Amino acid sequence: MRGATPLLLSSYRRDGNWRAAISCGPLLADVADLNPSGRKYPSTVRGLLESGTENVQKILRAAETAFEDRSVQLRRLEETVIGPPVPDPDKIICLGLNYREHASEIRMEVAPVPTFFAKFRNALCGPYSPIVLPAVSTRVDYEGELAVVIGRRCRDVSGDEALGFVAGYTIMNDVSARDLQMQTSQWTAGKTPDTFAPMGPGIVPTSSIPDPQNLKITTRVNGVALQEGHTSEMIFPVARTIAFLSSFMTLEPGDIISTGTPAGVGFKRQPPIFLKAGDLVEVEVERIGTIRNPVVGSLPRADRTP
Repeated sequence: MRGATPLLLSSYRRDGNWRAAISCGPLLADVADLNPSGRKYPSTVRGLLESGTENVQKILRAAETAFEDRSVQLRRLEETVIGPPVPDPDKIICLGLNYREHASEIRMEVAPVPTFFAKFRNALCGPYSPIVLPAVSTRVDYEGELAVVIGRRCRDVSGDEALGFVAGYTIMNDVSARDLQMQTSQWTAGKTPDTFAPMGPGIVPTSSIPDPQNLKITTRVNGVALQEGHTSEMIFPVARTIAFLSSFMTLEPGDIISTGTPAGVGFKRQPPIFLKAGDLVEVEVERIGTIRNPVVGSLPRADRTP
């Protein structure tokens, strides 16, 4: 930790690829430059996590020194393109109905175990990248959430040991096309459009957030706070969620678990609030930071990536 500013494990664009970096305030250092032992570290965040907790800790210690004495090349964040912290996760697992007031506002009963669904890599975008409204939806909603990044492979772990497998915490906006989501009992169509999982600004290591159930979450649209919640209000805390998921699937380094959203979503407001081109959506989580994503209209067909 450098003063009160956390070190973040981040991804940034360099030579057409996403590369691992450590950011601190307005500055960023490429992980490849932080090798005090002369060892060559993996170039991606997922690769670094897979290389082991010891390597991650070495990199963080080297970064703390580098930011203090400017011993390596430092880049300014404003001059780089920041991506989702893990651009290539094996899994993106999202919890639904994990805050009692949110379950109440949409009039759904709380299940005895976590309700979860998947997003895919195409939905990921950076902490300042645009949310692109799909032409097939007119009811796009926001959902500010705390996200967990797995640091070590885990299978069938207990709640008591679950947090020991976490690399750190970040922010995700579980953007949702409600009209697509509610067409069937399966939510996937409304959850996986391109850019519907803005993440960042980076991963705050668990050493800086020992208790993930003690964080305030705020979502703002055009400067107006529409969601104000606290992770202590989760029905299924992070540790219990990891224990549940790992009881039937192996969680890998870099896997993302987004832990659900507090009350205040747009489609249950009176009148409803849906995102439109020109909006700015901000999700802030205490001790992590803020992601800020402008909303833009659907791209003309000729401009769409194949």
